[in-house]
Amino acid sequence: MEQTAALKILTDLIAIPSVNDREAQVADYLTELFKDQPAQIERVTYAPGRDNLVITIGNHGPILGFSGHEDVVAAGDPVAWQYPPFSGTIADGKVYGRGASDMKAGLAAQVVAMLDLLSTHASLPGQIRLLASVGEETGEYGAAQLTEAGFADDLSGLVIGEPSGFDIKVTHKGVIDYRLESLGKGAHASRPDQGVNAIEPLIAFAQQVRDAMSNNDQKDPVLGGLTHVLSQIHGGEQINSVPAQAWLTGNIRTIPAYPNNVVMNQLANIVDRLNAQGAQLTLNYSYPEPPLPSQADTKLAKIAADLLQTNFHRGGHLVAGTGATDASEYTKAGKLPIIIVGPAAGTTDHQVNEFVDVDDYLVGCDFYRQLAETFWAAN
Repeated sequence: MEQTAALKILTDLIAIPSVNDREAQVADYLTELFKDQPAQIERVTYAPGRDNLVITIGNHGPILGFSGHEDVVAAGDPVAWQYPPFSGTIADGKVYGRGASDMKAGLAAQVVAMLDLLSTHASLPGQIRLLASVGEETGEYGAAQLTEAGFADDLSGLVIGEPSGFDIKVTHKGVIDYRLESLGKGAHASRPDQGVNAIEPLIAFAQQVRDAMSNNDQKDPVLGGLTHVLSQIHGGEQINSVPAQAWLTGNIRTIPAYPNNVVMNQLANIVDRLNAQGAQLTLNYSYPEPPLPSQADTKLAKIAADLLQTNFHRGGHLVAGTGATDASEYTKAGKLPIIIVGPAAGTTDHQVNEFVDVDDYLVGCDFYRQLAETFWAAN
């Protein structure tokens, strides 16, 4: 594909303000690109205006999955941007805009690779299935829906196009976001005996959860240790009243040595003990995601590393990611080799003036194409 056409796909995608609940517009655009191609197109609706998209090309041979999320985070004040955040402006060898790095560059490069493969092969020696998901930035629930529907069951490998600067992320931590609510009884502060202070059980929980998480002290050789942050706390209405309600939130980054179910059981045990002592605590989770076990020994990781280093002289180092991705959901499809590698460096993700280098994006288009061809030949 000509460079101008490849760049237009990226800038067109950036121009779609797919912030959290508008992903169907991305699905519409990608559907239009493939409507006249020999491709199987399936839309999987999560909610009104929120469509996952599954596009499969080829009709025999191993299936390599490409994964990219359609949503982006909010752009904030557009005045703070050098160029309008949803313009997809090309300047100084870069493409600017919200999602340019995270992760419409990866998604667009995968799409370009698929279109190039369709144009250069009379009959593809294998298959590619693009999984374009909703809601990655707020909980990976699009990937969860696609996994539950079986779209990853027959994949021989999966490549997630998150920004990595052409290094290959072969593992990352899981995440547990929790909210603990406490119910008490309001009263005048001069008669605390007539009330039940909702804040006090949260203080007890904070002390006990700190000790419990500190005891999870085993270190992963690549990911390091489990981390826990009490991130928010709120309670009461005014200074001279016993608070009737209070809540706190926490964020935990898990490692394979302490999988999510183990850590969640630890939290539940603390809550059960405090409730047995008279507290009224309710614990809820927001889309917990398991860690990605190391993929360093998989054939897919080795093929990608060799290709990047030999053919493109780019990165190709096997590294650990710092945050959860859709990979956490796709691991639930079974022993599926998964790597995370994308053309953007990731240095401006979620920031104003987010960008991807034009040269990196164009290399990414060629890399994904060659990766598919090499993977098919090896399988």
